[in-house]
Amino acid sequence: MLGESEAEPREVTGTVKWFDPVKGFGFIVDGEGGPDILLHANVLRNFGQGSIADRARIRVQMQLTPRGAQAVEVLEILPPEGEPVAPIEDLGDNSFDDIAALPLEPARVKWFEKAKGFGFANIFENEEDIFIHMEVLRRSGFADLSPGEAVCLRVIEGKRGRMAAQVLAWDAGLKSGR
Repeated sequence: MLGESEAEPREVTGTVKWFDPVKGFGFIVDGEGGPDILLHANVLRNFGQGSIADRARIRVQMQLTPRGAQAVEVLEILPPEGEPVAPIEDLGDNSFDDIAALPLEPARVKWFEKAKGFGFANIFENEEDIFIHMEVLRRSGFADLSPGEAVCLRVIEGKRGRMAAQVLAWDAGLKSGR
């Protein structure tokens, strides 16, 4: 039986070991060396995402249960770091700070095909397709998108039209005070 202090959730920062949206769960490696933490799809959906990239950095409220450590709330997701990344030609010379300064635009995924490496979304109240490249999605901390999924986009004018430079959970605008 767990002691009272062990049952209280605590904040943990770690890295996503793997997450399978079909199975509905995955695991987080505790950055402080504790046991792997179960991440259930419902907890991720409560944050506003249906998927998460392997090796994404994540901050959660974790609770020890008789079945092991489990994430009970996602607080923050950051893209994987420290990996060599090829530049995305259409993003041009935009730095991370340039992209972060762009306004968040609420959008709905029209379709996304991971195998093809791209998809499209529409900004609310606008029929124009916004291109989403798989590498932008992965760098944003997502592994996949589902048709109809609500997200927030930071959009730039690419060489072939408007494209997502960053994808965030749908409620990111509320969390950032927008």
